[in-house]
Amino acid sequence: MAVRIRLTRVGAKKQPTYRVVVADARSARDSRAIETLGHYNPRTDPIEFKVDEEKARAWLAQGAQPSETVVRLFKAAGILPAGK
Repeated sequence: MAVRIRLTRVGAKKQPTYRVVVADARSARDSRAIETLGHYNPRTDPIEFKVDEEKARAWLAQGAQPSETVVRLFKAAGILPAGK
């Protein structure tokens, strides 16, 4: 099973917030997730990004592939090295 770390949208209409989740790559964006790792709110200043680093590193070690947006957020948080 191909597993991805990606964002799922939550929040009211025109007021998005996102959860960082581990989900099957073939499933829909807002469908059931395997595990929730944290949340991301781009509408606050500064941007709010909270994630359980231990769980994220464990999933990455097991081969979960992060989406492009999650890679950018993980690099900013120091979970992934800047050069990767």
